[in-house]
Amino acid sequence: MDKSLPWSADLGNGKYKNPILYADYSDPDVVRVKDDYFLVASSFNMSPGLPILHSKDLVNWRIINHVTDTFPDVSYDRVRHGDGLWAPSIRYHDGWFWVFVGCPDEGIFMSKTRDPFSDWSTLHLVKKASGWIDPCPFWDDDGKAYLVHAFARSRIGFKHLLQLCEMSRDGQHLLSDGVIIFNGEQDHPTIEGPKVYKRNGYYYIFAPAGGVEHGWQTILRSKNIKGPFEDKKVLHQGLTKTNGPHQGGWVDTESGQDWFIHFQDKAAYGRITHLQPMKWGDDEWPKIGEQIDESGIGIPVDEWEKPNTGKYYQIEAPQMSDQFTGNKLGLQWQWRANQKKEWYQLNEGYLTLFAKEQPLGIHTLYDTPQILTQKVPAPSCTVSLKVDFQPEKIGDTFAFVLLGYTYHSLIVVKEEYSTSLYYVRGDSKEKVKKENREKIAEVDDTSELHFKLLIQNEATCQFYFSEGNHNGFKPIGDVFVAEEGHWIGSQIGISCFHEKEVQGEGGRANISQFSIESLE
Repeated sequence: MDKSLPWSADLGNGKYKNPILYADYSDPDVVRVKDDYFLVASSFNMSPGLPILHSKDLVNWRIINHVTDTFPDVSYDRVRHGDGLWAPSIRYHDGWFWVFVGCPDEGIFMSKTRDPFSDWSTLHLVKKASGWIDPCPFWDDDGKAYLVHAFARSRIGFKHLLQLCEMSRDGQHLLSDGVIIFNGEQDHPTIEGPKVYKRNGYYYIFAPAGGVEHGWQTILRSKNIKGPFEDKKVLHQGLTKTNGPHQGGWVDTESGQDWFIHFQDKAAYGRITHLQPMKWGDDEWPKIGEQIDESGIGIPVDEWEKPNTGKYYQIEAPQMSDQFTGNKLGLQWQWRANQKKEWYQLNEGYLTLFAKEQPLGIHTLYDTPQILTQKVPAPSCTVSLKVDFQPEKIGDTFAFVLLGYTYHSLIVVKEEYSTSLYYVRGDSKEKVKKENREKIAEVDDTSELHFKLLIQNEATCQFYFSEGNHNGFKPIGDVFVAEEGHWIGSQIGISCFHEKEVQGEGGRANISQFSIESLE
């Protein structure tokens, strides 16, 4: 096995295994243009936002871009846990790639590009609204454009309705206040994430229902886009281990096959991505997953024949490890809030993080914006990094952290008479957020610091540390079980910041190696 790929769905024998992405690419949607597949996912309060992934076979994926560098609201300069960019849709129409996304407090936004590998347009506010989420655009055969969306109960008081609005053809604004086209209160509560398609005269809306952890995939259809809609449950967990399973998109291949991409909620690992075979029945209803009885309700597959794309492609996975040799941060990295240029600098072969002051009133890692993060990419892996920490002011801090509602970290802090290594445990679930520190040892400012995090099955974790790498790694702190964050999985993070008010510049941390490898 290639140790640089802690998880690969491609079995190398013409088959694949699920999940195709063992990482938190939440609320995925997918589109095909010729023989290229593009996937977009939620990013919530993180920046850059809305990752775009590319594949040639629906199994092997790479990150190629983000739709937006920051969120256009200064309130996101602070960490707004769980807010921001929810459940986007991606479509190709009239020579443009379009992404529509809902922000539960701000409204519906749109961005587009001719080339998804290049720049996307600045997020455009299509509709200012509170509680409108999960938008999907649709351009009909007659040229008319529509938008279907769901509602967030936390903002608006209900979550069982889908609404249709007429939209300008350029996607810039809505032409109507909208009409409710489906009420799922009786059979499909918490209906959300609608994706709209048209086939053989039917309008189909693929929509997850029942909630993230224990829900199912629903499909609605009608001969009229305004309804009334028939509804049918087409995919559920059954006796499998794949809970959910729902929220995603239908995509076909040039060879005429049909597939459904969706997520499974996996707690600390986030909402991981699965690929299900799909066929259309004689009754014009799709059949998703493995069919084990006459109900038409499929169950998720663990292994299947790869999509027929005419050729085999290189086994690969989204970027993880980083040697910092480019002039831009790797696409795998995201900040916890709107990114600031003054937080970091890329040099040839290493990344410098500057010890900038935490925002006023922030005293925990959980709420610190200048933490650079990655997704946990596999059920088990080793994360290691090499750091040259150069503190200048008392309070200068470097942190290596695994973030969730509860979080654990190794931090190195410059104090009045020494520089010390601490083990930190934090709990953000209490009304008063708690962060406890245990001093481990004093370290030499001139030493190279080596950190390691072991993540094993069921998200069992252990930190390790070595100063100068000459005494070998020693376990630090507790063996702990990672925990999810607000709508997201655990995040691997690195940060340099200043804990107290300081005049002038603080120090820095130079990271010359960051690697994620398989444990096998």
